[in-house]
Amino acid sequence: MTIRLQFTDAKGDIIEGTGEPGQSLLDVGQALGLPLEGTCEGQMACSTCHVIVAPEWFDRLPAASEEEEDMLDFAAGASRTSRLSCQIVLDDTLDGLSVTVPSQAHDMRRM
Repeated sequence: MTIRLQFTDAKGDIIEGTGEPGQSLLDVGQALGLPLEGTCEGQMACSTCHVIVAPEWFDRLPAASEEEEDMLDFAAGASRTSRLSCQIVLDDTLDGLSVTVPSQAHDMRRM
């Protein structure tokens, strides 16, 4: 099954993409060219893959771990519905998930 995803970038442009069950939201966002650096490669040692989940989707996600919550404390522009995209693993319940990439996001790999 293909999972449809919607990202809103810092300019307000909507970028649609798809992922597969088991894939991380970070992987999909990076493949779409979004500024989700993911410096720690999903090890929860940074917050460079921070996204803001649309409020209507936030409670549908599994709860963030204590480690993820700690990393979100360092995320620029964090909000109540912030998550690390490396920790969002796609499954069929997330078809249509909508997230925003914060305007503070910057991918140093693209310098």
